[in-house]
Amino acid sequence: MKSKWLWSFIGTLGILVSMTLGAWFGYHQVKTTNTSVENKSVNKEIDKIAQVFDIVSNQYVEKISRTKLAEGAIKGILEQLDDPYSVYMNAKSAAQFEESLDSSFQGIGAEISEIDGKIIIVSPFKNSPAEKSGLLSNDRIVSIDGEDTTGWSVSDVVAKIRGPKGTNVILGIQRASINHPIDITVKRDEIPINTVLSKVKKKNNQKIGYIQITQFSEKTSSDFDKALTKLEKQKIEGLVIDVRDNPGGLLSSVGDILGEFVPKSSPYIQIQDRNNNKEKFYTKLDSKKTYPIVILQNGGSASAAEILSAAMSEACGYKIIGEKSFGKGTVQQAISLGDGSEVKMTFFKWLTPNGSWIHKKGVLPDVLVHQPEYFTIHALKIDSNLVKNQNSESIKIMQQMLVSNGFAPGRVDGYFDDQTELAVKAFQRSEYLTVTGIVNQDLIDLMHKNISNMVKDERNDNQLQAALNLISSQ
Repeated sequence: MKSKWLWSFIGTLGILVSMTLGAWFGYHQVKTTNTSVENKSVNKEIDKIAQVFDIVSNQYVEKISRTKLAEGAIKGILEQLDDPYSVYMNAKSAAQFEESLDSSFQGIGAEISEIDGKIIIVSPFKNSPAEKSGLLSNDRIVSIDGEDTTGWSVSDVVAKIRGPKGTNVILGIQRASINHPIDITVKRDEIPINTVLSKVKKKNNQKIGYIQITQFSEKTSSDFDKALTKLEKQKIEGLVIDVRDNPGGLLSSVGDILGEFVPKSSPYIQIQDRNNNKEKFYTKLDSKKTYPIVILQNGGSASAAEILSAAMSEACGYKIIGEKSFGKGTVQQAISLGDGSEVKMTFFKWLTPNGSWIHKKGVLPDVLVHQPEYFTIHALKIDSNLVKNQNSESIKIMQQMLVSNGFAPGRVDGYFDDQTELAVKAFQRSEYLTVTGIVNQDLIDLMHKNISNMVKDERNDNQLQAALNLISSQ
């Protein structure tokens, strides 16, 4: 198995999430030879590990697998790095990772990471089961199929979530807007990787091109080039590049795309090693585009998406609209251990054209724009009807749904009072339903359907509208 330079292995749920740098940064060769022959201190430490391994495997009160001990030792070494991106993958996990580089995958379609010991969803992917089920960026996974995930690694979580197409997985989710965890059921599916969506949008009688990149896969750069060529033939007067909820991907793809925008007078990325040596990388482009360009990003924009945002901003002066990005600024390499297992470890940092390290900080937008609150309301499943004088997390979410549908429950704290009942009745009346003031699953689904339709209506997309307005004003 070839070694791969990985830019965005935050965690794969059956999806392409890593960047391959083998050919791209071919001059960087990680030494995997054993230097202990030349280093007596290393020999002493290795001997100590071997001694403990021998004592435990031969004398511990119960028999224990030597393979399990070896894997535990490797994990223990990597845990000392305090780096969630440096991990050990056994043969099964490594095989699943390789599968995630295919043109399609079976899974739920989401990107996860470990932050401060918590397993966090970076972003669900466009039209994926994860997105359709209501999972959101920054959701914390606290359980899987009823099992508490405390202390689990990203690999453990990925292995538990993955499964055959058509099967369900129940994720216990803790969200900032709710007080207690909720269960969200996601149905696994086969998801093709179609990473580039484009169209012409009109604003103030101007034709503005729009290209959304959902992730950076092998075909992304070529698909982007075709989309851009088609848009330019239609004589667009500006361009919006949307990398919201884009978790990253192949650096070769983002590098090729930046080659169409960033002039060779400025680097579009810098790579820094452990000795603080830096290498700058340039395109071959002579000059910028003649039309204005705006980048859209949010908290689900990570790694390669952040490379694009930072390069377009710092090297080209294009504006970023939206929210602060995720903050992933390290480079990993997966090294085969010869038995199908791999160690993936951080070897480099990537820096913006100006030399900034955005790790755990993110790329800041030039124009901060938040989406309407109803963009973050997820689907709700209730076991029994919601009625007056009850108090629950489900009622709190239902009250938020009422507000989003234009009805005022008076409170959104989870207590079903008289005003909430009046709002429920008003909603039922507006939908020509029997007016009862009682909330059943059908009513919840109708509320959510209305909200989904509002989210799909790009007139309600504050960030996109801000980008179009900015371009049309130039």
